[in-house]
Amino acid sequence: MTNARTARTARTARTARTVLAAALLTLVAACGVPAEDRPRAVTPPPGPFPHTATAAPTAAETGAVTEMLYFSRDDRLVPVIRRIDEVPTLDALLRDLLAGPTPAERDDGLTSALPGALSDAVVELVDGRARVTVGPAAADTGRSDELLAYGQLVCTLTARTDVEAVFFVRDGVPLRVPRADLSLSADPLTAADYAVLISPR
Repeated sequence: MTNARTARTARTARTARTVLAAALLTLVAACGVPAEDRPRAVTPPPGPFPHTATAAPTAAETGAVTEMLYFSRDDRLVPVIRRIDEVPTLDALLRDLLAGPTPAERDDGLTSALPGALSDAVVELVDGRARVTVGPAAADTGRSDELLAYGQLVCTLTARTDVEAVFFVRDGVPLRVPRADLSLSADPLTAADYAVLISPR
């Protein structure tokens, strides 16, 4: 009796396996997977699979030369390096600085003290020194960060190898501007005059 029961159990298990195999074959055929004689390479479909490739750099990251600009964050001066196609003229450098941080740089907490404080300026190189002519004093804009604005200009311009120092004029008259120690000076200034305000990126 026991042997007969064991034989029936074995037959039942074999039958179940046969039915399962047939069902799987039917399912594969229904999915439209064709049978092939030889293996071939298959390109995986797009999906959330892990990969090691990196995103393509943006245009700002692929230039042949670097441009250093100084912006501000938490009452500090922060150097920013951008990749551009060619060495900028002083005018182009000043325009890039006055344009302010990019959206990505703003997301990093960077801002500029120049709007409202020194949004109107012209620069020219005179005997290795950058002369920055600033426009008339703006009406009260509620900003009190002129120190950072002048620091941005001085540090950005003297980061160039062809600029030894920076001095400011208004209406043809030398302008006394604040240094990091809060003293006013009409003398040519360098990044050293704002060194205590500079923080790493």
